Amino acid sequence: MREIRVEIAPELVKQSYNKVSQKYASRASVPGFRKGYAPLDVIRLRFKEEIKSEVLQDVVPGQIAEAIAEHNLNPLAEPHLHLDDQDNVKVNGSEPLKLHVHVEVMPEISTPKYEGIEVIRRVRPVEDGQVEEIIAERLQREAALIPVEGRASELGDTVIADLEGTFDGQPGADPIKADDLEIKLGDEVIEKSFTDNLVGVSEDEEKEFTVAYAEKFSSEALAGKTVYYKAKIKSVGKMETPELNDDWAISLDEGYQSLADLRKKVRADLEAHAKLDADARLRNDAIAKLIENNAFDVPNALIENQSRNLLNDFARDMQSRGVDLAKIESQFVEMAYQNMRLQAERDVRGALLLDKIADAEKVEVSDGEVDDEIAKMAELYRSTPEEVRESIEKQGGSTDGIRNNLKTRKSIEAVIAKAEVIDGEWIDETLAPGEPAEEKKPRKKVSAKTKAGAEPHGEAAMKDAKPPKKARVKDA
Repeated sequence: MREIRVEIAPELVKQSYNKVSQKYASRASVPGFRKGYAPLDVIRLRFKEEIKSEVLQDVVPGQIAEAIAEHNLNPLAEPHLHLDDQDNVKVNGSEPLKLHVHVEVMPEISTPKYEGIEVIRRVRPVEDGQVEEIIAERLQREAALIPVEGRASELGDTVIADLEGTFDGQPGADPIKADDLEIKLGDEVIEKSFTDNLVGVSEDEEKEFTVAYAEKFSSEALAGKTVYYKAKIKSVGKMETPELNDDWAISLDEGYQSLADLRKKVRADLEAHAKLDADARLRNDAIAKLIENNAFDVPNALIENQSRNLLNDFARDMQSRGVDLAKIESQFVEMAYQNMRLQAERDVRGALLLDKIADAEKVEVSDGEVDDEIAKMAELYRSTPEEVRESIEKQGGSTDGIRNNLKTRKSIEAVIAKAEVIDGEWIDETLAPGEPAEEKKPRKKVSAKTKAGAEPHGEAAMKDAKPPKKARVKDA
């Protein structure tokens, strides 16, 4: 923050005062005088505050701009000016105008201390259980619904049905509807009444039954209600999972030679991901220490700007999740904004330090590197480089943003290249100090119905819920 004390010469103030007074005199209508003929003293008395305001607006900005230029300052935001003795200020040229101006500018940052920063790389080890879990999930994705023949549905079967339910005692209530609903009979996430009533049904059969929901049922819309259901059975089948063996691994048609080869490549992928994750944490730790070791005052204007950017991003994310922003309480917004300020200050500090490091390391980004980055973005978004450029321009941006990102990335790599990197043992930060690491338990299998957002009894209770896609049915 810089303060400039400015004194505006009386002659300049008087010149503006006369000019503004004459303008009012030529246009003002004063009782007892023809328009434009009222004495100047009367005009100045009658329009005292208006003339004072206009003289200040006429004289002050130009003088402030000259003072800022004289001192070679580059303001980050609008200057804040304060008139000395504001209540008694005179603009008739009888005395100079005195004021002081606060100007926020970029801080003077010396070349940061970034060589020899000590950081620890910790790579999370890949456990056999992780490999088997991924293979098991892949195996489940290959499961198919095989229609049963010559018998009615049994426990463990999956029934696909169109369902319609009406509420008892509520003739005006909208019915519950769900088409192509998958119901695995006996599954713990399915309301028991559905299993009880749909065991023993066959394809094309229609079944009517009643479900009386408990007062403390998980869905508030159904708790304590009685619903009459009509089910049109479309198919009865059994989910069959392929056998976990070499033939299945080869059948994936992804170049696997055996189940052991699949396990080997899954482990290699997990280990590569763990190394990338370790490198990302290493960079974050290095930047955190860079910020800690190089203190300086951060301009509030930059923090405010970055805080607003973070808050806008947060709002867009909430909106994309279906949150009505108009219903969010102001206290929550204020709390979120204060949290954003902490992150914003860190972002700004890091950016300014990395910019200085880029200067010290003479970091440059070529047009070819920008083109390569755009090509990678196009591949990621399954688009063309031309479409990526067009999209950036439509959003009011330019390739300068990509160039700056690449410059920042190179600056971070320069910090890492000159850091003292130590390979350390993995520490699970989710555990409390001294707490032993427990053996990882397999994740509980989640049915398609639960993934789709249904209540524990099945999707039928969700009046407007989208039904899951039909299960893939192989030829019997």
